[in-house]
Amino acid sequence: MTRVFLGLGSNIDPETNIRLGLKEVERRIGRPEVSPVYRAPALGFDSPDFLNLVVGVDTALTPEALLEVIEAIHATAGRKRDSGNKWVARTLDIDLLTYGDLVAPDRPLRVPRADILDYAFVLRPLAELAPEAVHPLTGRTFGEHWADFDASDQPLEPHPLADSPRG
Repeated sequence: MTRVFLGLGSNIDPETNIRLGLKEVERRIGRPEVSPVYRAPALGFDSPDFLNLVVGVDTALTPEALLEVIEAIHATAGRKRDSGNKWVARTLDIDLLTYGDLVAPDRPLRVPRADILDYAFVLRPLAELAPEAVHPLTGRTFGEHWADFDASDQPLEPHPLADSPRG
């Protein structure tokens, strides 16, 4: 079994779609440990705020099979891909952040995800969920990275997503 961390986000009916995403992760991958949920403004485009969280889950799936499952969950949530435009509202976005200590820099896998250390809405919940987990490239813990992160221009608001499973 390999511990993976997934980032989940939604800004179209976000409470419903985050709950759906969590249920599908549990059904298709394994029982997740769940971080706190945060509301964050869309970065890079004009759109409603997102709800974001991180889950940790142990899986026997290969990285490639895991990506296929993530795409199937997106489809279940009715996610429509805007060809070539990633700056759009979405029902559900699940990103593979890390797959154990695997380093795979090329598409389609790309782990660890390059922007983990760039966004408060990813790094804060990851650091809260797994502060002692080590970033596969930097060798530093996510807790250390969060302690050094300047989040002054990336506001996060805790969001009490009712009925979210907690690990």
